[in-house]
Amino acid sequence: MRILVVEDQKDLNEIIVRKLTSEHYTVDACYSGDEALDFLRCAEYDGVILDIMLPGITGLGVLREMRATHDSTPVLMLTALGTVEDRVAGLDAGADDYLVKPFDFDELMARVRAMVRRGGERASSVMTSGDLMLDSASRYVERGGKEISLTAKEFDILEYLMQNEGKVLSRDKLSNHIWNYDYDGGSNVIDVYVHHLRKKIDDGFDEKKIITVKGAGYMVK
Repeated sequence: MRILVVEDQKDLNEIIVRKLTSEHYTVDACYSGDEALDFLRCAEYDGVILDIMLPGITGLGVLREMRATHDSTPVLMLTALGTVEDRVAGLDAGADDYLVKPFDFDELMARVRAMVRRGGERASSVMTSGDLMLDSASRYVERGGKEISLTAKEFDILEYLMQNEGKVLSRDKLSNHIWNYDYDGGSNVIDVYVHHLRKKIDDGFDEKKIITVKGAGYMVK
């Protein structure tokens, strides 16, 4: 799951990023509305944590621009403005949720989890594909009733593939979704991770779940 954090208070921004990273999210961060729009034009996100009071373009301005360009990425608004009118303005502009500062970080994480589930149109954290099951909340995977131990990145890749079951995802798309802008590796790293993932998921089973589409990428079938 890749999240964009837009918060101009650098200390708070860094704390949110650390908390999300500890929960195994891939995170990009910026400090202004203009930067946020640049990030959103260049990458695909599962959710955005967006402060309202930003320098330059406000958070509401960013949100309105997103929705005007048919970007339906879920957005959780953060703000010190807690009046009913402020919340209504954010929700009417297209926000999915609203959290008033100061807030509890456990509540923030719970709202992020709910936000990304809604974005994927899933009521539950559990995804299945045949006898393969993945729980994104507990980061548990099993196949045929047997638990499978995955590394953090193997889990992230499998989760993204299962979210897009039946769709071919290119190496670049996988790389861009799993790593943030600080990543400087090549797309061949995806091949290495998928190789290890396939051995754990498919070895010993007649039906292969992780399929290579030559020249195009990978998919969960």
